[in-house]
Amino acid sequence: MGNALSCVLPPMHRSRAATWKSSKSYKFPRSKSSRQAKAEEELLQQQALAMALLQQQLRFERSASVRNHKSSTTPKHNLPRSSSARGPHVTDPILQPHQLLHNQEAFPNAKTRHFLLVHGGGFGAWCWYKIIALLEDTGFVTSAIDLAGSGIDSTDPNCIPSIEMYARPLTSFFDKLPETEKVILVGHDVGGVCISYAMESFQKYIAQAIFISATMINNGQRAFDVFAPEVAGPDELLRKVQIFNYTDKNTQSPTSIEFDKAHVKELFFNQTPAKDVALATVSLRPVPFGPLMERISITSENYGRIPRYYIMTVIEFRLRFESRDLQIKQVSLN
Repeated sequence: MGNALSCVLPPMHRSRAATWKSSKSYKFPRSKSSRQAKAEEELLQQQALAMALLQQQLRFERSASVRNHKSSTTPKHNLPRSSSARGPHVTDPILQPHQLLHNQEAFPNAKTRHFLLVHGGGFGAWCWYKIIALLEDTGFVTSAIDLAGSGIDSTDPNCIPSIEMYARPLTSFFDKLPETEKVILVGHDVGGVCISYAMESFQKYIAQAIFISATMINNGQRAFDVFAPEVAGPDELLRKVQIFNYTDKNTQSPTSIEFDKAHVKELFFNQTPAKDVALATVSLRPVPFGPLMERISITSENYGRIPRYYIMTVIEFRLRFESRDLQIKQVSLN
């Protein structure tokens, strides 16, 4: 839910909705054996794949699916069995998200089981509710924050001029985190800019970062650089959906962007159950414009030391090809 930006990834289990790839070559210290290094790298890959599979299941869940509450046989792992109008497809993953998460051997030496989830522009912590339930049901710890002016945060989105202010709830979370604790930091859409900002300042608290169809930009770049073709492009649906707000009389620049709720289903939620479309429609808020125009400052000493993964959503109606190609290039450089 809430796709606004997307990107790249290579082979593993190719799925209809998401695949994964490490966006950096993570080198282990020479003191570690090759076997241990390989095991740790596989662990990071499995965790990123779990998030990719979860994203896939939620993206393609059909409201027509029905749960079998009673069955003559007990499902393995006590997992609910479901039926769907869609039959199996050759591109479907071998393991479903529940199966992977319930496989305790998949995370034998995890440094942390705590996921910190950061939503995309216009959304809030509420958009993660299904993933939170899935993760916590299998023993993971989850935290989801509302960025400034998002969700139930009371800040006016038109009064947020910087990334620092937009990401303040996220940095406040790290300020309160125990010294010995680490998290797996996950960001979606423009939340990618906010987690990049936090990675630069709180590197020691972050075991790894996962960008789910999120803005992954390099030092000195802006989030706006990635999706500028959308704003100026000829796409009729995008023109209908985007509404620029101007509340600062001292500047000609927009203060926020919001989405016309009459058209968001067609653009963002074309694969989404009706009940989730209803939730999003009443919960969406304007996106602060200032943070999108600010150039980010990140370094190899801090941001660059954190293992990073990018998950691409393949069926993506929000981005035009120009922006998709540009974001793919940015991930490669990052």
